[in-house]
Amino acid sequence: MRTLFATGILTAGLFVAVQAAAQETIRFAVTDIDGLEALQREMGPFKDAFEAASGLTVEFFPVSGRTVAVEAMAADQIDFVLTGPAEYVVFNARLDAQPVVTWVRPDYYSTLVVLDASPAQTPADLKGGKVSFGEIGSTSQHLGPVTLLSEAGLTYATDYEPVFLNRNVAVEALINGEIAAIGLNRTHIDSITEKFPDQKFRTIAKGITLPNDVLLVSPKVAPEVVETVRKTFADKGDELLAALTSTEENAKYIGGAFGAAVTDADYDVVRQMYVNVGITEFTEFVGQ
Repeated sequence: MRTLFATGILTAGLFVAVQAAAQETIRFAVTDIDGLEALQREMGPFKDAFEAASGLTVEFFPVSGRTVAVEAMAADQIDFVLTGPAEYVVFNARLDAQPVVTWVRPDYYSTLVVLDASPAQTPADLKGGKVSFGEIGSTSQHLGPVTLLSEAGLTYATDYEPVFLNRNVAVEALINGEIAAIGLNRTHIDSITEKFPDQKFRTIAKGITLPNDVLLVSPKVAPEVVETVRKTFADKGDELLAALTSTEENAKYIGGAFGAAVTDADYDVVRQMYVNVGITEFTEFVGQ
């Protein structure tokens, strides 16, 4: 009996130890970084800084897009995911994933851009024309610009024709008169101005500051682990941001910050953007 009792204590102790060890490792994915090599290159310095600051071990889990990331979280293969506002809405609807920390991007808002010589002065003037957007489902390049058109009274895919072109191809189409405008985020205006120095562009509408990229967590992760992650960003944000922006691919976060005070309601504006493109159920990504 004593032997069985001792064995039981040992077994229970091992179980607790294994459970504790599992909680010290968090599995981390980024929806817009494809493959482990790219993930290590772009996020490696941040990973090192976060581990040093938090005492947690980060295990990269590469995904090939947002759909794969949702499926991996549903299968309990990942704990935390860094993703965009539009993607968060779907994670939340399908899995009850919750926001932990926002990754603030300066000048993160949508615009509608035309050639300077265009007769269009307001979004309403685009009625009957073609408008090009970036990646379908993108918060800043699709849903945000559509909202600017909706606010001007134009119904999606009825009062104008939405098309989805590569940014440089879209500019060429704009120059050739094949489309009337392009939906972009603020930083993309600098990009097209640099690549097309002989052209003058004009912004006819500017959107609100968009909800930021967000680190979200599976509902299966222990609350104390979530709190450790949140506290690490709150206490060591400057150090983590410096590590994050040390790689060129994360330049969009330069001058930004991390926001630990975030709630699901902060993303209701994105849910309305889905409604503006005709989607009232948020369990699937736009275009899928």
